[in-house]
Amino acid sequence: MVRFIEIMQPLMKIMPEVKNPDRKVSFKEKAFWTIMALILYLIMAQIPLYGIPRGQEGYDFLFYLRAILASNRGTLMELGIGPIVTAGLIMQLLVGSQIIHVDYSDPRDRALFTGSQKVLAVLIILFQSAGYIVSGTYGTLSTGDAVIVFLQLFAASIILLLLDEMIQKGWGLGSGVSLFIAANVSTAIFWGSFSPFPTGNPPNGDNLYRGAVIAFIQLMVEASSTGAWVENLNKAFFRPGYLPDMTGLLATIIVFLGVVYVESMRVELPVVHTKYRGFKGKYPIKLLYTSNIPVILVQALYANVLLLAQLMWRWNPNNFWVQVLLGNFKLEEGRMEPIGGLVYYLSPPQGLDAVMQDPVRAAIYVIVLTVLCGAFSLLWIEVAGLAPRDVAKQLLDAQVMIPGYRPSIKILENVLNRYIPPLAIFGGLLIGILAGFADFLGAIGSGIGVLLTVDIIYQYYQILAQEQLSEMHPSLRGLLGVK
Repeated sequence: MVRFIEIMQPLMKIMPEVKNPDRKVSFKEKAFWTIMALILYLIMAQIPLYGIPRGQEGYDFLFYLRAILASNRGTLMELGIGPIVTAGLIMQLLVGSQIIHVDYSDPRDRALFTGSQKVLAVLIILFQSAGYIVSGTYGTLSTGDAVIVFLQLFAASIILLLLDEMIQKGWGLGSGVSLFIAANVSTAIFWGSFSPFPTGNPPNGDNLYRGAVIAFIQLMVEASSTGAWVENLNKAFFRPGYLPDMTGLLATIIVFLGVVYVESMRVELPVVHTKYRGFKGKYPIKLLYTSNIPVILVQALYANVLLLAQLMWRWNPNNFWVQVLLGNFKLEEGRMEPIGGLVYYLSPPQGLDAVMQDPVRAAIYVIVLTVLCGAFSLLWIEVAGLAPRDVAKQLLDAQVMIPGYRPSIKILENVLNRYIPPLAIFGGLLIGILAGFADFLGAIGSGIGVLLTVDIIYQYYQILAQEQLSEMHPSLRGLLGVK
């Protein structure tokens, strides 16, 4: 393999690390550490950064992607999972483009790949923490305050990295990245629906409560005394700016039901146990084989392009090449609204009105998103150990085989090749289409955020079922992929 990953080895030795379990971790213990990680994340997402003068406002560079990146403006979770996902994205691109070679069947190569990804994530944390301060995200800070803010961003992001590693290594359930996204989007949906705080006067507000459901009740009570039912219903379903409304809430419900339906679609291969002659079952291969990972990786790519475009535009807003190739923006309520350039077509039109105003933008957004999701889905099955050869090995290790075929890894791999790569590509394309159209509907918490959250919750339901089954039948742990 190329020496690039091995160059990272000295840095790997000084990286903070969570040790692999040296024993079988019980389901209750996994659940405990998962809940503790979630609680710690939620606490950090509410603690404001110390050292930023009160009332001093800068620019929110990731306003449109905060729900998906599990970040919260002005808190310890300012960076969210962005550095972790960006590091994974870069490593995938390097492997996919053959710049580096990794033999995933070799444990040493896998360990080097994972360690290099962590080193890269730490470097990105350093770069982004400094970049946020230098770019004016928090306005103008003194040298002392800038150092304090930098240290807070760095330390909090390292803690988040270790929490994700702890869960991934088998101390918890599922994935830390997915858990934090689901928590952040769920919080946004709850407050978007039921927030009791007022929005303020027009044009930034509408003299109603922020929560869509609370505002709807407020308008209906008002209509009962004034008789303006049609006018108030229109206000409830179509609110100005980015305020949550009943249209967005209905879109959220539609996306929820749609994802649950698609998640249930799968191909089932008949299997038998070589040890227990009477055992017959089915090995399911989901239509969404790589789940939500492709969308997360694409959004990480978009986030970094958006951040770069905003920084370049802020430093030189009149440069022709910056405006045309990267992006042109207008300042609006502390954020930069894209109005041209590459990022304009990589950001989704918010709501059906925006789609009708510029259908070309909407079409380009969906096409690019869909193609990238399909490509990342195919790459991910190699990186995550979901490729046909990995699944074939899991089946044989669990003493399970497909009837009619000899128990050989090569034979099983050839059989699985008929299903896994096509389903990975098609599933990636499908989730890209679902994500794009969910954004067009203006769902609360962002369309992609809702799609990811529903998918993550469904995953956790499956993980809980697998953990309970493995507790009752330990011989099936290898087949179920339970650590």
